[in-house]
Amino acid sequence: MTTIAFIGLGNMGGPMACNLAKAGYEVNAYDLSTAALKVVTDAGAHGCDSAVAAAQGASIVISMLPAGQHVETLYLGSEGLFRKIAPQTLVIDSSTIAPETSRKVAEAAQSSDIRFLDAPVSGGVAGATAGTLTFMCGGPVKEYNEARPILECMGKNIFHAGGNGAGQVAKICNNMLLSILMCGTSEALALGEKNGLDPSVLSEVMKQSSGGNWVLNGYNPWPGVMENAPASKGYQGGFLVDLMSKDLGLALDNAVTNKAAIPLGSLARNLFQFHGQQGNGKLDFSSIQNFYRDSKQS
Repeated sequence: MTTIAFIGLGNMGGPMACNLAKAGYEVNAYDLSTAALKVVTDAGAHGCDSAVAAAQGASIVISMLPAGQHVETLYLGSEGLFRKIAPQTLVIDSSTIAPETSRKVAEAAQSSDIRFLDAPVSGGVAGATAGTLTFMCGGPVKEYNEARPILECMGKNIFHAGGNGAGQVAKICNNMLLSILMCGTSEALALGEKNGLDPSVLSEVMKQSSGGNWVLNGYNPWPGVMENAPASKGYQGGFLVDLMSKDLGLALDNAVTNKAAIPLGSLARNLFQFHGQQGNGKLDFSSIQNFYRDSKQS
């Protein structure tokens, strides 16, 4: 039986690790949070008291961490996994980090005879729970083909974007577009409501019209319109404002490096950054809807 180490069991990583355990893999899991660890052990994973312990004997290591510095510490630190795990171990990092950071880690992996794939995801907590995530992979084709059956236990759309770092580029492009769609949809709904339209009715009109988009179809930001959306649950769960701001910062940094113009992406980044500074950083990113409303009652 293939043993998989899974490190980072937050809103996304936890359900992903659970799905691997349910698929029959032996999963050694680790997270700083004992509560998060309990959720995956209840699903059949083995809880470990450190990342190193989780990786011992694993042929595949998967990480899902908040930011680039966490990924670098995990793999490249003085007690990093690249010093501990066996040669030819396949490492799959599903964190969303800067492409250049991912390439740095990939180069260090190669120097240690470790195989590395960046594989950030899209689909949110609901997709992680349902096993319907989209994986955007960067790395050698051989590693991608080996990882694909594992990733298919957690997602339904698996793409090979190119070499190391390409998955991260695809992810920041996707999230930049998503943030723009969320802001635009929230703005349109608020304008319609100001004119006396029912946001539920307006949403249906726009879904069937040229303004239709993913946000309207599955992640409506207006409270009460979509029962299972974070907006109808006090904007709890889902994808945090702080994380969207982080991803938009990655997109902005990348655009500066590559001399690319992203006026809408820059505006969206400023909106989410300001929204987070107003005490909304731990709410779902669809709470940007409140930026456009006179009151913030749900």
